[in-house]
Amino acid sequence: MASRELNPSERLDWLRLIRTENVGPVSFYQLLRRFGSAGAALEALPRLAGRGGRLQPLAICPREAAEREMAALAAAGARLIAWGEPFYPEALAAIDDAPPLLTVLGRAEPLRQRIIAIVGARNASANGRRIARELASELGSHGFVIASGLARGIDAAAHMGALPSGTVAVLGGGADIVYPEENRALYEAIAESGAVIAEPPLGTVPQARHFPRRNRIISGLAEGIIVVEAAARSGSLITARFALDQGREVFAVPGSPLDPRCRGSNDLIRRGATLTESAEDVLGQLPAALSTPRATVRRVAPLPDPVAPSEPETPDSARARLIERLGPTPVAVDELVRQCQFSAATVVTLLLELELAGRLERHPGNQVSLI
Repeated sequence: MASRELNPSERLDWLRLIRTENVGPVSFYQLLRRFGSAGAALEALPRLAGRGGRLQPLAICPREAAEREMAALAAAGARLIAWGEPFYPEALAAIDDAPPLLTVLGRAEPLRQRIIAIVGARNASANGRRIARELASELGSHGFVIASGLARGIDAAAHMGALPSGTVAVLGGGADIVYPEENRALYEAIAESGAVIAEPPLGTVPQARHFPRRNRIISGLAEGIIVVEAAARSGSLITARFALDQGREVFAVPGSPLDPRCRGSNDLIRRGATLTESAEDVLGQLPAALSTPRATVRRVAPLPDPVAPSEPETPDSARARLIERLGPTPVAVDELVRQCQFSAATVVTLLLELELAGRLERHPGNQVSLI
């Protein structure tokens, strides 16, 4: 991965671009690769959204709003770390929808170390909390930083076990919003000795729709994820699915078949997750040293030199042909390329225009659906 610091002007343009309506991580990187800089992409947005069928003006983040956010970060003692900068976690940078910017409160150094994630039930049993705390402590003694989501139950126990060695809390809202409030003392301890990170802007109150996005960061940071007590349908299993999609190792602590909190984690073992009773079970599945992320690093770094892009118009007939194959059910982009018999670049461009117009939603696994 390229490693250089953005200059202040570039950082402001990156912030404006990712805070712009209908621009997500995937479209952010596509725009950056296509136009060479965030500034050039910002200028092109209204034209692209119009080609996608948008009738109302696109809400582009004003420079003044981005400057206010930068000032608020400085006042809170936080910082933004951009994809490609030295402290951006390499494992996270390897996933397709890595956050272009991370808000970091506390120390950035833990983000450069090897990371294991531990997640599980909020209404965890006493035994589950003890196992999570002991696993975190033991793995920390072997040089791993522990990542989790600061939720009550297993997350909190894992953070507490890792406080002496290093822990990273990934929040669903802004980095300055403590949720749940009962974990405020833990939050403050992590911000003092570890790192609190978040994708949304400061002041964002966490909502249910934020947590799947947070979960893909937790798994993306880590070489592997340990699930301790998870119900059959739970956020922890969503995190495990992200981990599998990202090429990470998945570990699960077995539990009683009579306890509904263990049905999801037991099912992970049934489906091939490594049965985990101690730190040795985890260490035995991971390489002794890691020089590159386990997942494939994005081949084209999103930090190119500015270029003068060529923008041939895509015929309306091609756009209509693609839209005909889209619907509310997610479909793989590769399948669209195959069925439409367009070049991959043409399909990517058409999907980008539809997304900027607010007509397309992206899903895990490089799938899209029409809104």
